[in-house]
Amino acid sequence: MPNNPYAQYNNNKIMTATPAELTLMLYEGAIKFGNIAIKAIEENDIQKAHLNILKVQRIIDEFRRTLDFKYPVAQHFENVYAYLAKRLVEANISKDKEIMEEVVTHIRSMRDTWKEVMRLAKR
Repeated sequence: MPNNPYAQYNNNKIMTATPAELTLMLYEGAIKFGNIAIKAIEENDIQKAHLNILKVQRIIDEFRRTLDFKYPVAQHFENVYAYLAKRLVEANISKDKEIMEEVVTHIRSMRDTWKEVMRLAKR
């Protein structure tokens, strides 16, 4: 059975990414899965919503695990991630579209800030 070229491309993209690029990919993934969950909630597809909210939760959990608390800003990120984790649990329990939209908005803002940091770091 031949290998899937798309899967190979994605694997290579991940394996050759810098830590900054991996962080950006995680933000992008969280936004994507959050949007899928919102659409699933709208369509009353409870299982699909649940699975995609869990994917967002796992990404947020990964961000929390990788915080380096020797930098003071890490506590700020921990507070934001803890809030998002709490809201994701609430959204998953109630399948609340508005909560998911709030979470995605916060993640999108963090992603945009991260993109700007990456841009400035290249200078």
